[in-house]
Amino acid sequence: MNSIKANNSIIYFDNQGYISLNDYIKKGNFSKIFILVDENTHAHCLPSFLPNLLTNITVEIIEIEAGEIHKTIETCTGVWNSLSDLDADRKSLMINLGGGVVTDLGGFVACTFKRGIKYINIPTTLLSMVDASVGGKTGVDLGHLKNQIGVISSPDIIIIDTKYLDTLPQNQMRSGLAEMLKHGLISDKHYWDKFNNLSNLKLDDLDGLIYESVLIKKHVVDKDPFEQNLRKTLNYGHTIGHAIESYFLSNANKPDLLHGEAIAIGMIMASYISTQLVGFSENDTKHIKALFKSFYGHVNISKEEYAPIIDLLKYDKKNEHGNINFVLLEAIGKPIIDCLVPEDVIIDAFKFYDA
Repeated sequence: MNSIKANNSIIYFDNQGYISLNDYIKKGNFSKIFILVDENTHAHCLPSFLPNLLTNITVEIIEIEAGEIHKTIETCTGVWNSLSDLDADRKSLMINLGGGVVTDLGGFVACTFKRGIKYINIPTTLLSMVDASVGGKTGVDLGHLKNQIGVISSPDIIIIDTKYLDTLPQNQMRSGLAEMLKHGLISDKHYWDKFNNLSNLKLDDLDGLIYESVLIKKHVVDKDPFEQNLRKTLNYGHTIGHAIESYFLSNANKPDLLHGEAIAIGMIMASYISTQLVGFSENDTKHIKALFKSFYGHVNISKEEYAPIIDLLKYDKKNEHGNINFVLLEAIGKPIIDCLVPEDVIIDAFKFYDA
């Protein structure tokens, strides 16, 4: 597959990525290379990555704990201290090998260490391949509030190598697929229609679908890198989805809920709200609900939990001037940004999801 230029990054696929990476390192005159991993990618991805790294430059491995719960400033402080202890300087290179937590946090650490060092993202989960590693958003959570701290700054290179997907459990694959479904809903009915029978989707189909999904996100980000208008459409389902994800993260008695699983709920609810407020097809909303629930199942959210989840909406990054702004759909491929939604309609959307 051909490489994709996205703003200041070049996205390479499979073996071409490693050829380009080694050429980049040869030309870069780097003092040291630091590879950021979590315990999962350390065990399952690093052994297959290192033989592709052809250099005599000193390579150091920094490991963080896996999971969204560790996507914090405290973890950043640990990585910054490790970089200092290992004599990193402004000519050091950081390679982030992992899922969205590693690429988001590692990018933020690289952007802020000594006011910025070069970094590369090698996403190892489906979610990070089609979403987190592309577009230049870096950062961490503030307590249980998603992605409140960060900067927009792109890596020089992104390598998407689908062999890393062989290391993933099914729930992580489903989590990533939610973002691909979102790309279809907000931008391309033809792409959306390819997912209409998820039970027939095979791993062999993924390479082409991932490539299309990256192209969709690249098109949006190129036009609006700093999320002033069009890029907000990438948050379809995320206003409520992030609030649900944050609520589950902050409550020890709730089961683990991955990002894509929460966003799937958010997209069902956003589709219902779109039908109520902007004329989105009721049949399409019913189809989205049936499709998503057949793949993601049902998550129990009690009526008593509606209010605390709705309260978390005020922290959404799209909010302006005290308003909670939703992305809604007029039709598949026709999103509308900055929509205000009455609370009673949000409550009805919870009831629609639960029915």
